Amino acid sequence: MAAAVVEEVVPKAPQAEEPPLAAVEEKPHEAVPEKAVVAAPPHDESKAVEKVQEPEEKKASKGSLDRDIALAKLEDEKRVSFIKAWEDSEKSKVENKAQKKLADVCSWENTKKAAIESQLKKIEEQLEQKKATYAEKIRNKVAALHKQAEEKRAMVEARRGEELLKAEETAAKFRATGHAPPSSACSCLSA
Repeated sequence: MAAAVVEEVVPKAPQAEEPPLAAVEEKPHEAVPEKAVVAAPPHDESKAVEKVQEPEEKKASKGSLDRDIALAKLEDEKRVSFIKAWEDSEKSKVENKAQKKLADVCSWENTKKAAIESQLKKIEEQLEQKKATYAEKIRNKVAALHKQAEEKRAMVEARRGEELLKAEETAAKFRATGHAPPSSACSCLSA
């Protein structure tokens, strides 16, 4: 059976479009036939294997170069990312410092405003007290004037009452005596 497999593999290899190694891989895994096929490949296939091996060696040497380039790129990216992180850190420090200073300025401003407003309220209260005091003094003066005016009115009214009584008494006396009043007493008769 092993010979049959060898026979089938050898004649098909030159006719197959696939490389002989791919044809062997498709067959059932038997250690003897694969070794026989791999051991006795045609001359053309060995060149193909050598060609495949040469690029692998070049790729290996090129791969280490690519790996070195990739590592260098990674180092550059690492350095750039470290610089960016440092820059972001410094910027955030500057922002935080500026925010703190702005908060301090705002706090200072609010404190000063509160002190000035307190001072203004104190002055307003003092002015209100002075205004109330002056208003009270003025009301007292007005009350005193009103009192004086009432006293004067009362005096005028009292004098008028007295003079009316005196005139009535004098008139009654003149009627009783029948004498006429003196001309100086009544200015309307002489005119």
